[in-house]
Amino acid sequence: MDPDRRLLLGGGVLVAIAAVVSVLAHPEMPAEMATHWNASGDVDGTMSRELGLALLPVLALGTLGLFYAIPRIDPREDFESFRFAYDALALATVALVVWVHGLVVLVNLGYEFGILQGLAPAVGAIYVLAGYVTERAEQNWFVGVRTPWTLEDEQVWTETNQLVAQLFKVGGVVAAAGALVPQYAVALIVGPPVVAVVVSAGYSYYRYQGTA
Repeated sequence: MDPDRRLLLGGGVLVAIAAVVSVLAHPEMPAEMATHWNASGDVDGTMSRELGLALLPVLALGTLGLFYAIPRIDPREDFESFRFAYDALALATVALVVWVHGLVVLVNLGYEFGILQGLAPAVGAIYVLAGYVTERAEQNWFVGVRTPWTLEDEQVWTETNQLVAQLFKVGGVVAAAGALVPQYAVALIVGPPVVAVVVSAGYSYYRYQGTA
């Protein structure tokens, strides 16, 4: 199947699922839906039922559109070499938005569970997929570790992305552990990408200096 068609078809199904959930849940939703939680997992934001049910499906559609557009606006045109991995990450990201939508609907239906516990495994899966894509990405302007030094030197790009890919894979397991220790869920979810950013900047600069 053509990669573009595969991406649009898979993403379209996910968006449609979110839309159907909204339609079916609408009669059961409170007039003001809980839509935002603080780091402790307590509700600290609400919005109207109509907006609350529409927001995340629309966001899922916008996310799909963004991933569809990126290969077309990157001047390097290197996406075909890792297109399958890229599409997997794109669909997983759209699925994450749909997953969050499902969690929000369930909470507002009265089901009692920690929102962060429900979110942690899905975020962990995204991190693992991000690692899978990162280790396969060729030099480009949108996917992978894009520092001045990785974009300047192909060898630095390869070595840095290989390292960061492993960090993301391990980080996926760390983030998913937030489901087991909800009191630390925020730190476990946020920590891995912060570590990856710091390491990628420092390591790519170090390797570039070594090749100069």
